[in-house]
This record gives sequence, C-alpha cells and structure tokens, in this order.
Amino acid sequence: MKRHALLKHLKQHGCVLLREGEKHSIFTTTGMVDRRTSAVPRHVEIADLLARKICRDLGIEPPA
Repeated sequence: MKRHALLKHLKQHGCVLLREGEKHSIFTTTGMVDRRTSAVPRHVEIADLLARKICRDLGIEPPA
C-alpha cells in the first residue's frame, strides 16, 4: 500500500503525528484513555502486513 494512503487512513481514524524521527514518523491516538503510538517508515510503498500491524498497534481497524 502507498504511504500516503496509509497516512490518510490513520488521520481519518483520529491518529495524529506526534513527531518526526530520522527514518520514521511517529503517530499516536487522541482522545483515548490509553495513549498508543506506532512508527510509520518513510518508504513510498509499505507492505500490507506492516500496515495492518501499525493499525493494530494504534487500536484502529486495518485498511481495506
């Protein structure tokens, strides 16, 4: 899946950019009691398994 499609999916489900690392962007959930974070690599193409893991880490549904 393309990175921009994953970022759009994360933002639609209430995730926000926490900070930029050297090779990853760190996203976090908002408005939840337990704050979850996950790193999104800066590759143009992100493997579908990795995209599902990122969503699972953030507690949102995986992209279709």
